[in-house]
Amino acid sequence: MPRPQLAGIHHVKIPVTDLPRSRSWYERVFGLTVTMEFPDGDGVVRGVAGEIAGLGDVLVALRENPGAAAGCRGFDPIGFAIQDHADVQAWAGHLDELGIAHSPVIEASIGWLLVFNDPDDLELHLYTWAAHGVDHSARPGYGRPATRPPAPVR
Repeated sequence: MPRPQLAGIHHVKIPVTDLPRSRSWYERVFGLTVTMEFPDGDGVVRGVAGEIAGLGDVLVALRENPGAAAGCRGFDPIGFAIQDHADVQAWAGHLDELGIAHSPVIEASIGWLLVFNDPDDLELHLYTWAAHGVDHSARPGYGRPATRPPAPVR
């Protein structure tokens, strides 16, 4: 039987410790437009979801979950795509205007990268589709083409 096909990514859920603080931050930084709220049984809204321009149909959800947020601290589960070097420079300027600390523009494995943290110290990446053309595959921590193991002998 053939494997069923996926139809894309529906949503990305980000754990947060303080929903109002994180909602405000994601609205300022990314222009998040909240379209849904998720109240718990007690009626308290502990999650929101919405749209960010440029992500197509992918929703971004923020959900209060202090344990998960602490467990993700310093991890980079999301790499947002941007077009090219000019865009990474523009994002650095945008973050500067908002007073958000960020890395310098990094010449990453394939393209340029900007790294910064959300209010719960989740590491967010802005990575260009455009390649810089420099081979960093021999550097520790950088990507390289995967090699396929030999097919099993039958």
